[in-house]
Amino acid sequence: MKRSITYSPAYTLVPTYECFNRCAYCNFRQEPGASPWLSLETAAGVLRSLQLLPPARRISEILLLSGEVHPESPRRSAWFERIYDLCELAIAYGFLPHTNAGILSYAEMTKLKSVNASMGLMLEQLAPKLGDTVHRHAPSKDPALRWQQLEWAGTLQIPFTTGLLLGIGETQADWRETLSAIASLHQRWHHIQEVILQPYRPGFQQSESVESFPSRQLVKAVELARNILPDAIALQIPPNLVDSPQILLDCLSAGATDLGGICPKDEVNPDYVHPALASIAALLEPAGWELVPRLPVQPNYYAWLSPQLASVAEQYSNVKASQR
Repeated sequence: MKRSITYSPAYTLVPTYECFNRCAYCNFRQEPGASPWLSLETAAGVLRSLQLLPPARRISEILLLSGEVHPESPRRSAWFERIYDLCELAIAYGFLPHTNAGILSYAEMTKLKSVNASMGLMLEQLAPKLGDTVHRHAPSKDPALRWQQLEWAGTLQIPFTTGLLLGIGETQADWRETLSAIASLHQRWHHIQEVILQPYRPGFQQSESVESFPSRQLVKAVELARNILPDAIALQIPPNLVDSPQILLDCLSAGATDLGGICPKDEVNPDYVHPALASIAALLEPAGWELVPRLPVQPNYYAWLSPQLASVAEQYSNVKASQR
C-alpha cells in the first residue's frame, strides 16, 4: 500500500510587500510606500481566473501572505481591513483563505478567525541570540511575541501552521528546544496542523550574506522533528528548497509527510520555482509514495470553523470523495 504525501493546491495573494522588519536574509520585503497595496478589484480578477482552471489544476487554498505594517502606524487599521476584505473575497469566490501576516493582536486574530480556514506564523527559532544578528532590525521576530501568537491561536481554536527556519545562526540544540516547545503547546491546545522545516536559501534581495543551509542537515532535522512532534502534526518540507531529488526522498523516509502549498510563485523565495506536480509525482511513485492534494484545514478541525467556511470545506471534501 502506498503512503500518502500531501500538498495544498494554492495561490498566493500579497496584500503588501512593505514591512517594518528588516531581516538580514529577507527576499520578500519592500520599504513602506514603495509599492501599492493589492486592490480588491485586482484580487477579484485573479480569483475569477482561478475559478476557470481545469479540475486537474484546481486551487482550494488562497494564501494571504503579507508584509507587516507597524502596530502603531496610523495605516495599521487600513492594512488589517484590506487583509480581512481579501479573505472575505476569497470565500465569496469559493476558496479557503489561510493568512500569514506576521504579528497580530488578539483582537485581530479573533476577527480573522471568522474568515480563515487556518492561519500561520513561522516561529523560526526560540533562540533570543538571533536578535543580536539576523533579527537585530526586526522587532516582530522577538520569540516571545511569536510564541504568544501561537498561544492565542490555541485559545481561539484556530487551526495553525508554524515552523522552523533552518540556517540563520541557530544550533541543533535550538532546533530541539523549539520543536519541544511546539509539541508541548500542541498537547495543551491540539491546534498545530503542521510544522514546516524550511532550509534557508539565499536570494537576490537579502541585505547580508547568509549561506545556504546544508541539504544533508535537513534530513537530520526531519529525523529530530519526527521524534519530538506528535504524529498528528504533519511535517512539511518545501520541495523547491531541496537541492536534489534524493534529499527529498530521504526527508520523506525520515518522516516528512507534506510538501506544503504548491503555488505558481514562492513569494518568500522568489528565486526558487516549485517543481511541476507531475515531476514530483513521478519521483514519489517508484519509491512507494502517492502525491495527494489536501485542504488548508484538516477535517477534524471543521467544527472550529465559521459555518460559512465549514460549508466551503465540506463542498471540497464531497467533490474529492466523489472522484475516488
